[in-house]
Amino acid sequence: MKKINKIIPAVGLGLCLLTPTTQAANWLFLQGAEKPGQAPRAKVWGFIQAEYQKTDDTKLKGGSHKGQSAAFNQIRPQLSSADTFSIKRARIGVRGTGFPLDPKVNYFFLAEFGNNGLTTGKGASVGQLSDASITLNHIPGARIRVGQFKTPLSEEGYQGIATFNYINFSSGADRLLLERYFDYTNSSTGSSGSSTTTTNVKGGTGRLGAVGAFRDTGIQVFDKFNIGGLEHSYSIMIGNGNGVGRVDVDNNKDTYLYYSVEKLFGGGRGPWVHSMKFYAWRQSGKRAVNIGGTVQDKERTRQGIGMTYFDGKYRAAAEYYTAKGMIFAGTDGGAVPGATSNNGSSQANFNIQTDQEAYAYYIDLGYKILPKLELDYRYDVLDSGTSTTGGSNAASDERVFKNHTIGFQYSFNKKSIMRVYYEKRSIEAPDLSALPTNKQSAINAVLDSIDSRIGLQVTTIF
Repeated sequence: MKKINKIIPAVGLGLCLLTPTTQAANWLFLQGAEKPGQAPRAKVWGFIQAEYQKTDDTKLKGGSHKGQSAAFNQIRPQLSSADTFSIKRARIGVRGTGFPLDPKVNYFFLAEFGNNGLTTGKGASVGQLSDASITLNHIPGARIRVGQFKTPLSEEGYQGIATFNYINFSSGADRLLLERYFDYTNSSTGSSGSSTTTTNVKGGTGRLGAVGAFRDTGIQVFDKFNIGGLEHSYSIMIGNGNGVGRVDVDNNKDTYLYYSVEKLFGGGRGPWVHSMKFYAWRQSGKRAVNIGGTVQDKERTRQGIGMTYFDGKYRAAAEYYTAKGMIFAGTDGGAVPGATSNNGSSQANFNIQTDQEAYAYYIDLGYKILPKLELDYRYDVLDSGTSTTGGSNAASDERVFKNHTIGFQYSFNKKSIMRVYYEKRSIEAPDLSALPTNKQSAINAVLDSIDSRIGLQVTTIF
């Protein structure tokens, strides 16, 4: 790990000098519709991702769990090891149309059997249904999709994961967009090491709660139009706001809005079509939370803008988004959930800030130096806890996450690829001046415990 640290600045500088450029694709149609007259009645498909990830397993340098394992240095989803092999994803599905009965009706089905937040969350089994939807293409300009499927939001979460250019999501996507769901019946109000009022959810087993996997169950109206040589796409969706395999638990509904404009260059197809795309999106809804024994509805709003570019050799992507209301805030003292504090008085719990704000952005560059070898660099920033108004929010709640990810992708063939990446990670607390000196030192010591991370992943699509 230390040797890698020495070569990263030089390689990173080399990548930054490359001409910018990302895969640009219309995911609304790649995942929600079939090509007229070309789609089979039933096409079996899927993919497998086997991976290895490692950190130095640096222990917490301060706080109530000093000397114990840091949650952010453990590999997900179990958070039980800092050096592990895993079958991250193993998905199999069927998609197609009702041809010849009705070619205007198509379906999409996908199940997950890998080791990730979909299959290891509370109440989940080894296998988990991730997608099951029906699309009705009878109304010109207004296709209707119903069921459980990916929500059209951030490109990072919306794109097909088998074609995702990295192993891990950016900090913004991970903490603001990849929603965790907790049963609040056993929750209590507490503090996550700062003055912010949180819903402190019991971890117990040390496993993450179920994640939404950028999916919801609901109804979507969408379509695309060619205007002036540009492809315009839109989507309006209403969903339960409860992720995967969960019915509506609070009578609140989420609204999803999406719009994109794409210039097709000609060349490439599917996820690898050559184009430039600009897009904007918004998700708004509420979540029921138990605070001090009283169930309250709290806002959860996300919105952003972004762009992608891909011409076969160069690729680039950039995105900026904001969050308001419910925000995931990690665990007490950065410890593995369920870990007992050094004085034996408490266990580390997951925390959700209920009335906070945040913003995030990333810049992603790629360049194919050989037909089968692509160099990649991504810089992402998350500024979480930026609000100092409302409730007990304070400047000391703010945390800034910065990641530099550098590596390469090697394509063995059109459907098998290896990705190798190194992530240089950091977390800062920019303003702790209102806290006592000893508490400032403890928080900074915890944040200074975060390690860099290396990963290798092999994906094959069938």
